[in-house]
Amino acid sequence: MEKHSVAIVEDHTLLSEAIAEVVEKFKDFEVAFLSKNGSDLIEKLKTNTHPKIVLMDINMPIMNGIETTKWLSENHPEIYVLALTVEEDEDTILKMIRAGAKGYLLKDVDKKTLETALQKTIENGFFHSNNVVDVLVNSVTGKSNTKEVLKDTEIEFLKLLCTEMTYKEIAGKMNLSPKTIDGYRDNLFVKLDVKNRIGLVIYAIKNKIFIC
Repeated sequence: MEKHSVAIVEDHTLLSEAIAEVVEKFKDFEVAFLSKNGSDLIEKLKTNTHPKIVLMDINMPIMNGIETTKWLSENHPEIYVLALTVEEDEDTILKMIRAGAKGYLLKDVDKKTLETALQKTIENGFFHSNNVVDVLVNSVTGKSNTKEVLKDTEIEFLKLLCTEMTYKEIAGKMNLSPKTIDGYRDNLFVKLDVKNRIGLVIYAIKNKIFIC
């Protein structure tokens, strides 16, 4: 059976490649190409087969996700846009939906939910995420998550984690043993309630510990 093609628009190389690896493992989907921003996507659409779905980041240089989604809605309405971002404020969510996004996912979404979102978008033309509903409810009720207090060494570790350095290379950079670095990683998994390196990177970007 022919697979549905997915383009990924994400300006952070590490995340873009990681997302692509995840999508490539889905039975019914394959990655068409990666783009760094909306302008890059538009250029690639001129020379590549058009994807069925675009996973769209929002905060990008040159041409952001809202602008790009609006352009796609006006010029290629047959291409579905799913937001995949760290931005979770109500105003941004509404702007993306109004621009034409068919769904809105946060980057800490699990693999199964991402696959389901892609499948439902193909089947129904849209996907409603429970996470987005929670964000909207919290914004109305005034609830918010308090940012965890991190040690200076944990912040330094998170910044290095957002590069392409291996854990061993990070240990050398921080003049620590690999075992100590493993301890930092595992402690942060628990403290920040994430399950992998991608989750830590997303936390660092979302909380402006690492600026892309």
